[in-house]
Amino acid sequence: MQGYILHVRKARGEDCVVTLLTSNKVETLYRFYGARHPVITAGYKIDFEKHADNHRFLPRLRHVLHLGFPWLKSPERLQVWQQFVTLLYEHLKGVEEPGRFYYDMLENAARRWHLQNPKRSAVEAYLALLAHEGRLHPPHDCFVCGRPLEKELTLARAYLPAHPGCVIGTALAVETVNTLFESGSTLYLDDRYVETLWLTLLEGM
Repeated sequence: MQGYILHVRKARGEDCVVTLLTSNKVETLYRFYGARHPVITAGYKIDFEKHADNHRFLPRLRHVLHLGFPWLKSPERLQVWQQFVTLLYEHLKGVEEPGRFYYDMLENAARRWHLQNPKRSAVEAYLALLAHEGRLHPPHDCFVCGRPLEKELTLARAYLPAHPGCVIGTALAVETVNTLFESGSTLYLDDRYVETLWLTLLEGM
């Protein structure tokens, strides 16, 4: 079985409780400490076995094998990836069978994480998530006051569009945001706008 580690929580001693996203479930497994065991870190993709034990409250995580990506050796790219995965963990908390979309989203993002600024990849993955969940609102009206947007807007958490006077933030051209939402691509955005979108994403999915 393969999956992405969403979260690691310390248990007794060096043991830990690991939350993984597989292709069809969110699994919570118990990992016993061992000197020769691979390091368990949030964001890593692993191949593993799930071992059920009727005498324990959680199944055990066994025979772990790391599945590497070329960008794992880049601290900057890994940090952005782990931040994104942590946000996804919070978003999926309490959900046992979220559907395959979220696993495929991580798969697609991981494959191209080294090809561009990782914050661009994170923003594009998030746009796909919002569209999948029906939460990507066209930038027509301000979500605060309900009045039409004109030339500029500000994006709040979940990329909700608002007038710059209704929500404090970086002003973006309505036309630019409309193109971003329709295409799901940051190709035509300046890095400073990508940084703004990334910081908004950090507020929560």
